[in-house]
Amino acid sequence: MRVFIGVDPRQPVAAAVLNYSIQRNASKPVAVTNLHLPQLPITRRGLTEFTYSRFLAPYLSNYEGVSVFMDADMLVEGDVWELEQYAKAPVNVAKHAERFEWPAIMVFRNDECKTLTPEYIENEENKLFDFAWTADIGSLPDKWHYVVGYDAPRHDAELWHFTKGIPEHPECRNCHGAEVWKAYKEEMLGTVSWLELLGRSVHANSVLEELMK
Repeated sequence: MRVFIGVDPRQPVAAAVLNYSIQRNASKPVAVTNLHLPQLPITRRGLTEFTYSRFLAPYLSNYEGVSVFMDADMLVEGDVWELEQYAKAPVNVAKHAERFEWPAIMVFRNDECKTLTPEYIENEENKLFDFAWTADIGSLPDKWHYVVGYDAPRHDAELWHFTKGIPEHPECRNCHGAEVWKAYKEEMLGTVSWLELLGRSVHANSVLEELMK
């Protein structure tokens, strides 16, 4: 399973928490790639650096298997491997959401998305968000795209989308799901004590000697 995250360099904490939540809840290994525009074979950008780079997921997967794109301001509480079963069409989105939110999470059948080359994506005549590059669009369950602040509050979501702002921002610190997001952040940043982690290692004595000076 390949997951691509649209990274905004202005808030790296968002992508870090999303990445951690994906790995934390996955039943099998997942390859997560952050889409940094300077590292990619396109230069086209919109409101964010990943406005158009999101459509590179099939190309970056060598047009093989299933890949997933997610906006960075998301949190995954489900097993991303579950998304594989919903990859029925070339691209699959949460159709219950507003149309402009469809590209926020996309599940691609990569071998059916060979139109999405870097050249095609770079060409400004191709709108991309009109999905004219595919003959069919599949649907994901609504639990895989709960849009905080727009959808009716729920607690069974597999994917939370903090599209109004992640709870790291003071303006959004009390939004629905803020405590869930913050709990993942704290767990991601956490560690056991040095003594528990390294107290019996070959490195312990030299560290203790330095501290005793």
